[in-house]
Amino acid sequence: MEVKLVKEFRGGIEECVHTGHICGVNDRGEIQYSAGDPEAIVFLRSAGKPFQAIPVIRHGADAKFGLNDAEGAILVGSHRAEPFHVEVLESIMKKTGIGEERLICHPTYPLSVYATENLLREQKPKRSIYHNCSGKHLGILALCETMGYSLDGYGEPDHPAQQEILETLAYLAHYPKEKIGLGTDGCGFPVFAMPLQALAIAYLKLACPDLIANPEIRGAVQVIVHRMNKHYEMVAGTDRICSNLLMDPNIVAKGGAKGVYCFGLKKERLAFALKVLDGSEDEWPIIVASILEQIGYENRETIDRMYRLTPADIRNDNGRTIGRNQPVFTLNFQ
Repeated sequence: MEVKLVKEFRGGIEECVHTGHICGVNDRGEIQYSAGDPEAIVFLRSAGKPFQAIPVIRHGADAKFGLNDAEGAILVGSHRAEPFHVEVLESIMKKTGIGEERLICHPTYPLSVYATENLLREQKPKRSIYHNCSGKHLGILALCETMGYSLDGYGEPDHPAQQEILETLAYLAHYPKEKIGLGTDGCGFPVFAMPLQALAIAYLKLACPDLIANPEIRGAVQVIVHRMNKHYEMVAGTDRICSNLLMDPNIVAKGGAKGVYCFGLKKERLAFALKVLDGSEDEWPIIVASILEQIGYENRETIDRMYRLTPADIRNDNGRTIGRNQPVFTLNFQ
């Protein structure tokens, strides 16, 4: 039931087609927009990070260790280990006293090409905090310190921190905990699978926290979303879609590996979850731009930023226009 989302043309000939699914819900949790199968089951991957951070804030781990807003924002980030990211991560370790050796994410070089080149030029080694999920890990370790949980096994599904994350996600997605699929993410954490509609509902709660009955979870969500918008650079990095969307204070957004992307619109009280089936992330900006255009989103600058990230014109290494990207889906309105 998947639909064609984006086509790529070279020399006027169709070269690539990216298919997938889109689900958009209103503030009653009802499917209002769709393309493909709005009930397709997807793994959240890093799109789950805002929910993984909720127990950290709910139980005051950020306040206990005096984390500022930038440090709080990187707890939900898929950072590129750019220098300003590393500075904030090292500050968190200093404030919490949590050593880098506690992180179960594997030592790596940054996802940022320029940051990696600089490290290689200086002959510096891989580090665990360069892993794009290290902020999330430091947040959960801070939670463990706050709650008296064991730091050992903090990434295992049966650890109390992970159990609370699962329960929190189920509550916000209005989806039974026992139906949520579990796998293992690249960083070693449990990763969750659920229908796109449930994922969109969870993001709706981020955009519209007044829909959250539990006051502690509602308060944590308000803090997290505020930090994501205020320090958008910590959620992703230079020229990344999440940071560019979060520049718009009306939007809360986060992507995950293998083509999953989610965003909520505060004023419009809508939220969208989408999946590019071939796992590509390159098409996210042009898909999001098309969704925003089709629903009549008012902030044109946000849409234009998406097109700057994934231009309609495809240029070769010499800057010559040799093809085009074209969103080809039409949202069904229900």
